[in-house]
Amino acid sequence: MNFHGRYEHQMDEKGRLSLPSAFRREADGDRFVLLQWEKPYLTLFPEAEWTAIQGKLKEFRKGNPAAWNHVRQISAGAQPVSPDKQGRILVPSWLQADANLEGQVLLIGNIDRVELWNPQFYKDTVEDAQGEGLTQFAHQIFG
Repeated sequence: MNFHGRYEHQMDEKGRLSLPSAFRREADGDRFVLLQWEKPYLTLFPEAEWTAIQGKLKEFRKGNPAAWNHVRQISAGAQPVSPDKQGRILVPSWLQADANLEGQVLLIGNIDRVELWNPQFYKDTVEDAQGEGLTQFAHQIFG
């Protein structure tokens, strides 16, 4: 899977958000898992990617009693979603609140996943915080 690009879509009053057709085409199937594993954004994993993550979670908790509560917390926050006929996913209200999503939502392709951001949080967290680090990183990757 190769999710790339950024799209800004309006979330309606029922919490439905259009998933860009480029992202729907890139996913293998129409099932996703939506969760917040890192603040302040949500992550949308295609089902195949989520299955791989579940394998890692099982290994993480195996033989490690302290990990059980971490795995519980991640699993409890994971919400299966599928696009409707119009290509919209339903973002549960509790996840909207966790990521401060209302109105415009920024959808970012991040290689194997899609991130849902409050546009202002993205600007403050990602765009404005880059500085010299981005230039150095880009030269390491692109030559």
